[in-house]
Amino acid sequence: MLSPLPIVERSILVFSTWAVLGFLGLGLLLEGLTRDSVTLSSLGVGGIVLAFVVHIVINGVFDTGFSPGETALGIGAYGLLGLVFVIGAITGETTMADFYSGLIFFGVLALGFLTYLFTRHGLRGAFSRFHVKPASLGEGA
Repeated sequence: MLSPLPIVERSILVFSTWAVLGFLGLGLLLEGLTRDSVTLSSLGVGGIVLAFVVHIVINGVFDTGFSPGETALGIGAYGLLGLVFVIGAITGETTMADFYSGLIFFGVLALGFLTYLFTRHGLRGAFSRFHVKPASLGEGA
């Protein structure tokens, strides 16, 4: 039976990383949006990306991938923030600095996500992660 200790250690490391780097990046991003500073917002995006990279390193050390809960949280948060950004842009309540900050944020996260998929699974494997092959198509067709 596998000891649960490495799982607990990994969870503590991941939580600590996001608590320090992720929230620091989020704070800088929000402060940049408040002050209409693209530079400050970009520093926040850098902090969030750094937390993501450290999370990948932790996964590498413990020879694991992202858990289903972590994946669901990441994709859900990305989708929710994207929806808020689109609604803000449509209603006209965003300044140009906010707009550029949002584009940098979502662009960097999307690029980082694709880079992670391509480096972890390769081009074909990354496509296969999203491609659902119907069971009936492969048999007898």
